[in-house]
Amino acid sequence: MKSIVITGCNRGLGLGLVKQLLKIPKPPSYLIATCRDVEKAQELQKIRDSHSNVHILEIDLKNFDAYKDFAAAVANIVQDDGLNVLFNNAGTSPKFTRLNLVKVEQLLETYITNTAAPVMLTKALLPLLKKASKNNTSGYGVDRAAVINMSSMLGSFELNTTGGLYPYRLSKAALNIATKSMSIDFKDDGIIFTSLHPGWVKTDLGGSKAPMEVEESTSSIVQLMLRLNKEHNGGFYQWDGQPMSW
Repeated sequence: MKSIVITGCNRGLGLGLVKQLLKIPKPPSYLIATCRDVEKAQELQKIRDSHSNVHILEIDLKNFDAYKDFAAAVANIVQDDGLNVLFNNAGTSPKFTRLNLVKVEQLLETYITNTAAPVMLTKALLPLLKKASKNNTSGYGVDRAAVINMSSMLGSFELNTTGGLYPYRLSKAALNIATKSMSIDFKDDGIIFTSLHPGWVKTDLGGSKAPMEVEESTSSIVQLMLRLNKEHNGGFYQWDGQPMSW
């Protein structure tokens, strides 16, 4: 894996993924981390300053007009190597999600961030993913080309036994079907598309009652990334590689 773009790296799982990728025996040559405001991403800046392979690109993922320039910035970093991995990690969840409290603004904003943004960012970076795939036509995996969409068990139909959480559940279920469609559409291009449940993790989104620490989740996710292969294409997995129910 020469290159990877990870969205939402100012804190939580995104920041954790950056840290874990720097610990593997052969870290990516180009580890591109995004955030909305570089000035507020103090810890990420410190990591960038001490690792020449870490690049920070600022982008508001709800500003779709910025995607063309963002793709150009990524291309300027990776050059002819193309992009091996896009990890769509950034996400949001509204606080009040029982039906009697749900507002249309919550539904729309959650969909934009959790579903539309990963789909449109994948579209913008697809030429770079295809370039990386063509540069290495042996096998399937992150050393060739892959898109990992951070989903959730809350987007699972079968595992929904408690109801509620409408904006978040809807957005992640939609992201799952988008992952499946892209895995079919670009199968012949050698690009793997996978949905991933990170576990219930202690982040701003997961809350303080979550049983998993960021390091536990992200270290397992990185190990799963490194062993992705053709069999994972179009699948839905949890952090440790166990299949998830749709």
